[in-house]
Amino acid sequence: MFHPGCRVGVAVSGGADSVCLLHVLCELAPRWDLQLEVLHFNHQLRGAASDGDARFVKDLAASLGLPFQLGTLPVGEMPGNLEQVARNARREFFREKLKVRIATGHTKSDQAETVLFRLLRGAGNAGLAGVLPVTNEGLVRPLLDVERTEVEAWLRARGISWREDASNADERYSRNRIRHELLPKLRAEWNPSIDAMLSQMSVLAREDEAYWRTALPVDLLAEREGAVFLDVTEVRKQPVAVIRRLLRRAIELVRGDLHQIEFQHVDGALGLVEEQEGHGRIQIPGVDVFRSMDWLRIAPQGYDNQAERNFRIPLAVPATVVTPGLGVSICIERMASESRYTDREDALDWDLLHGQLDLRNWRPGDQYERTAGKGAEKLKMLFQEARIPLWDRRYWPIVTVDDEIVWAWQFGPAAAYRAGPDSSNLLRIVTLPASR
Repeated sequence: MFHPGCRVGVAVSGGADSVCLLHVLCELAPRWDLQLEVLHFNHQLRGAASDGDARFVKDLAASLGLPFQLGTLPVGEMPGNLEQVARNARREFFREKLKVRIATGHTKSDQAETVLFRLLRGAGNAGLAGVLPVTNEGLVRPLLDVERTEVEAWLRARGISWREDASNADERYSRNRIRHELLPKLRAEWNPSIDAMLSQMSVLAREDEAYWRTALPVDLLAEREGAVFLDVTEVRKQPVAVIRRLLRRAIELVRGDLHQIEFQHVDGALGLVEEQEGHGRIQIPGVDVFRSMDWLRIAPQGYDNQAERNFRIPLAVPATVVTPGLGVSICIERMASESRYTDREDALDWDLLHGQLDLRNWRPGDQYERTAGKGAEKLKMLFQEARIPLWDRRYWPIVTVDDEIVWAWQFGPAAAYRAGPDSSNLLRIVTLPASR
């Protein structure tokens, strides 16, 4: 949790757990030369009592010779679930004040309450891991293996006082009902060691999650321009348990977190993966999940409106152009017939190209003749035969001369403009496609 010389912000509410944490870290600080600072956040929910807590913590910091920083925000005036709003406000304050580590006073008893609460809400393994001892953001919880009764006994033995928050008894809050009603009933009627059992469950879940973080075949996820793509034919080869985790990881990559993502959301995405054919689309919190042909795209909501649908780019020769939407690089250059380039199937006859050369995206109704004598083919039909997903079609790169199609990505030159054995000047088109 700490390394020598580490700067630590200790989150102190004034309650027993955080006061204990502060005193413990003060005793341990010389071992690792920890640089401690006291942080307190006033939610302004309890009037004079909240201000009293702030004064208590400030005085405590002064008595220990530690710097003190106060955060204040009237969270009761903000919309949304009060517990969640207060939690988010504290986290933002801690994030702003982050030294190297922020230490909080969560105990094994808090962990038991968290795991039970999440279990009742239908959480999966990630949720049942509870609060983590160390987070990527730099939060650490040194008391996570200590029960609340041990904390209070330790403080009493040393004559250390703390503040009691009256709101902790307010049963309007779900966590308080779990603490004062449900857990005591479970201890009395089902399992006197329920707290330890729930804490053990969090450890097992956390170990499973740590394993999957390294063992998950993330090479099946391809990121491009803020979205994640999965080849469903390859993903379906995995066990369902792995597919669910891949979907959760993809959603996390797109959103940055998994808050509000529940079983039914992942299950809906799984249903799209398991479909053998066709297209489908669902919306989950903050995410657009789109299945087309053999691909599943997970993107932020409104993703398709972020890029201009139609584009037309005049081409100079030589040139390299990155197409909007797909990120495909189109490289064009002139070459003489005596050059080493011999694959004329993907080259145009430069001497036949009279007019304005443009790169544009596919438009409905576009068609051209790829093979002499076989007539024009609609690109829409070529897309279907090649199983091109719907989101790629709208940005599909096409080269035109005076708006006549002379080349299309992956489908090649038009028959009338393709370089032949007698062509003396060639226009070579090379593409570097973006990964799906």
